[in-house]
Amino acid sequence: MDALTVRGLSRNFGTLLVLDDITFTVETGRIATVLGPNGSGKTTLLRCVVGADRPDSGEVLIAGHPADESDPGQRSMVAAALDDIDFFPDLSVVEHLELLSFAHGHAADPVEEVLTELGLDPARDQLPATLSSGQRRRLALASCFVRPRRLLVLDEPEQRLDARGKAWLADRLRREQADGTTVLMASHDTDLIDAVTDLRIELGA
Repeated sequence: MDALTVRGLSRNFGTLLVLDDITFTVETGRIATVLGPNGSGKTTLLRCVVGADRPDSGEVLIAGHPADESDPGQRSMVAAALDDIDFFPDLSVVEHLELLSFAHGHAADPVEEVLTELGLDPARDQLPATLSSGQRRRLALASCFVRPRRLLVLDEPEQRLDARGKAWLADRLRREQADGTTVLMASHDTDLIDAVTDLRIELGA
């Protein structure tokens, strides 16, 4: 079964047509990258896929079922790191990740492993507001990796990562794929795109 199907999706903001009849399918365990210039609708498309925004027409199917953010089953399948991710302001980095892992019923506790892998262990006791922009980006990614997921949706995950961080990200996405996770991401980084992408979705072409 296809992990993600988008059919005839359109989104307007007033008189501005941002997405026009977008259709694509991503097979299970594949990595798809949304490409296009700034303003072409990449972030809007990802927000529609995860249910953070509603299209004006068309449909999104996740594992063959209409996308429904209120469905606990779908929420347990989809992990996303978009531009507007919220952190718990009064929880430290480690507390934030432990709460997410617990809330999603993760069978094995991956928090310590993820903290180390993303270089966040030195900041484990800091509040999100005290983190650098690069640390906040890594915390957003960590928030996805401490919970179950079958579909991973990432908006420019390479942002504010240094060269070493980008190399780690490419490796991590390939490991996600090897575990059967489907990835939909928007990116401008040609090295990352070339390293991991199976399907390219062009917007604004």
